[in-house]
Parts: sequence; structure tokens; C-alpha cells
Amino acid sequence: MPSFTVPPALEPGDTLAVLAPSRPPAEPWFSVALDRLRETFGLDPVVYPTAERVGAEEPVPPAERATEIERAFADPEVRGVMAVTGGDDQIRVLRHLDADVLRENPTRFYGFSDNDNLRLYLWNLGIVSYAAQLMPTLALDPDLHPYTERYLRRALFEDGLGVVDPAEEWTDGWYEFDGEPREWRPTDGHGWWLGPDADAERAVEGRVWGGCYSIVSWHLETSRYLPDPDDFDGAVLALETSETLPDAADVGYTLRSMGERGLLERFDGVLVGRPKSFNPRVDRDRDFEEYRSDIRDAVTTQLAEYAPDAVAVFDVDFGHTDPHVPLPLGGLATLDARENQLRVD
Repeated sequence: MPSFTVPPALEPGDTLAVLAPSRPPAEPWFSVALDRLRETFGLDPVVYPTAERVGAEEPVPPAERATEIERAFADPEVRGVMAVTGGDDQIRVLRHLDADVLRENPTRFYGFSDNDNLRLYLWNLGIVSYAAQLMPTLALDPDLHPYTERYLRRALFEDGLGVVDPAEEWTDGWYEFDGEPREWRPTDGHGWWLGPDADAERAVEGRVWGGCYSIVSWHLETSRYLPDPDDFDGAVLALETSETLPDAADVGYTLRSMGERGLLERFDGVLVGRPKSFNPRVDRDRDFEEYRSDIRDAVTTQLAEYAPDAVAVFDVDFGHTDPHVPLPLGGLATLDARENQLRVD
């Protein structure tokens, strides 16, 4: 496993580069998010050319996006880099990146969903990165949710997130700025699972690898950007299923394939995000409770087979439901089954 660097924390007044390494931004949410960076967090967002293409249908070519990422990381005035939103093609950017430029200029990167492609690339370089971006982290709802603000503030200005408590309420509603407020539902906390060979008296500690299920699947399929299998020894696998609402069976099949490849057994812990179950743009109808149960069953079935001493935590508030925690890839996660406490530093 590489030795990890937590890039220096930002301070109010610092420059934050705003990039579109995936899809370009759109209005009105882009202006809302920029205003919140300035007014809520006191940062100075500098919009780079890829993010100036507001409303564009397609991103710029992958090589241009890679060059802009390198330029932002190498700029000594830039203390952090934040993606505007996700997309579906960022894996094409990675082969154009100069790893030495990023390695020699470790900078806090914020993004998730399609941006987990870049975050997994940074993991291989030993650079910790954070699951937050302008949309949806900063742009949804009339006000920034206090839970999201609390943990994003830590990801921006501190060296670790500390104890990650479950949110008291959540939503996967589709927010429209000129529509009705989203419906929020109470949570029932984190769900803990101990493998049949797990020691309930020990705390599992490891570096977080993973992210959006779709992106992790791409990396498993291509193999081009996977770490050495030995680098997974003692790590913590993170998975969240995003707005594509994949079948729970497919999640299980992917984990089974990891098991047959000799990868799943290497992880000491697993974090599973609260699954998003609603997306009006996807032709699937998911009942949340049933979907959540099916995903949990699919994950635990494969863990029991291939990683029977693992500890898993379900319904962690990272990913595509709101509010959410900017879970750092490469961060050191502690899954304490004794206290039912999750900590990420």
C-alpha cells in the first residue's frame, strides 16, 4: 500500500480551483454553489475554462481536461480543487495525466460519482481526496443542510473528519429549484454486520478505497488503474450505488467476482452508502426498504463467503443521498464494532 499524504488544509480566503473534469455545469445551481463557497466557507473560487462552459452539452476532450487538472494542482496559489459535477466518461481522462505533476503537488481534490475515477488515480499516488463537489453537495435545497456543512467544513479546513455520526434525516428526492421542497425521512442509524469469523472485540482500521459502484466496476473491468492486490491488504472498501439504481444482484455479482479474483478477502472492513432509490430519469421503480435490504443481503452474502472476518457498516451517509459526508478515499477509517462507532481521519 502506498504511504498516504493528506494535502494541506485550506483556510478562509484561500483560492479553490473550480473545474469540470467530467460534465460542464448548468444554471441556476452553479451560481448557487459558487455563492455558498464564498459566503458560507469564506473561500475564493476561481472558475477554470472547463467550468466556464455553463450549459454546454459535452465536455472538452479528455486530454484538455487532464491538462487543466495538472495546471490547477501545480499552481502554488491554489489550495484546493473542486469538481463542478459528475458525468460518465472521466475514465478517458486518466491516461492523459502526468502522475509526477500530481504526486509532486499534492492538493486537496473534491469530487465524487464520475470524479471517483480521478480519486482512485490519486489513491494510487498516495493522495487523499474527498467526496464533495458543487453539485449536488453545495447546490441543493434552499439552504445548505447543517450535516453536510459540518462535515464539508472538516474536509476543507481540518486534517480528518473525526467521528462520523449517522444523519438524523435523509432524502433522495429529485430537487428542482422552482419546484416543491424535498421530502425528508428519519434515519435509523448505521447498520453493523460482523462476519461469522469476525472478532466483535476488535476495531478494524484501514485506508478507504472505492467509491461509486459504477466507477469501481469500470476500474475492475479495465484493470488499468487497479493497485497491486497486496495494496488492498487491511484496507476498507467503500461502495455507494448512485442514481443509476443498479440491481442488488449485480452488486453481489461484482463482489463475487472480486472474491474469485482474490481481492475481496483482502479488505478488513466495508462501508456501504445509503442507497438512492429514486430517479425519475431512470426506468426503474425501487422501494427503498426493499432495495436497501436486497443490497445488504447481496453484500453480506459475498462477505460471508470471501471475507468472513470482515466488519461492514451500512447506511453510511456518503454518495448520492442527502445530506452526505465527504468520505475521503485514502483516509484512515476505524470501524469499531465494540462501540458501533465509525471514525475517519
